[in-house]
Amino acid sequence: MTLNPRQRRLLEVVRQRVTMSVEELAQELDVTPQTVRRDVKLMEEAKLLARYHGGVGLPSSVENIDYRQRQVMNIDAKRRIANAVAKQVPPGCSLLVNIGTTTEEVARALAHHRGLHVVTNNLNVAAILADNPHCEVILAGGVVRGRDRGIVGEATIDFIRQFKVDIGIIGISSIEPDGTLRDFDPREVKVAQAIIEQSREVWLVADHDKFGRQALVRMAHVSQIDMLFTDARPPEALARVLKEAHVKLVVAPERQSHGGLD
Repeated sequence: MTLNPRQRRLLEVVRQRVTMSVEELAQELDVTPQTVRRDVKLMEEAKLLARYHGGVGLPSSVENIDYRQRQVMNIDAKRRIANAVAKQVPPGCSLLVNIGTTTEEVARALAHHRGLHVVTNNLNVAAILADNPHCEVILAGGVVRGRDRGIVGEATIDFIRQFKVDIGIIGISSIEPDGTLRDFDPREVKVAQAIIEQSREVWLVADHDKFGRQALVRMAHVSQIDMLFTDARPPEALARVLKEAHVKLVVAPERQSHGGLD
């Protein structure tokens, strides 16, 4: 689902307080309890929130949202992020691209770039970029996850460590207020860590729903990345951490806007 401003605020409040009653949320948002229940029902179906006895809280931190749902969630934001990334990728460079629906949109945005050499553990990214006759695609070996066509495992890590690329482009499931980056699958996390190690620059792509979200496995810290591409300004605490870590923030402009970098 694409969240409206009220629903985004509801999600932000729950992430800050962890759990809240429907009545507390109604008072905080200045709406009726019926409106809150309706929003929560929609957001629960999208696995953004969970209803517990007596309140509303965050969903499980050990299981990600279904891949097919993630493909369509915030799709406009992901495409805007991808276009912002593509504008920064120079022709003739080498890339490492990991698993994720946002990185797949980046691959689509690179469809007409020339002279790219792309190493990836994402079958979807490989298929998208294989249609670009001016792009060399190098696919990592390993275990294929059927649910999202990601490739993981020790063989994948060993393969990636053969390369040193100009830019690593990674997605993530969670960015905590202190700058910790988290995901759900330890195998996926290990591959992403290898990509960070083998990239001269690391670009993180993440839509606003990743801010403050819970996930189980620590991957890295924002101080290990060079640029964050997103679609909305991060919360104040995270923005401060990014600034202190000298991470360049790129907020993708709205479709009708002609704005540029942050």
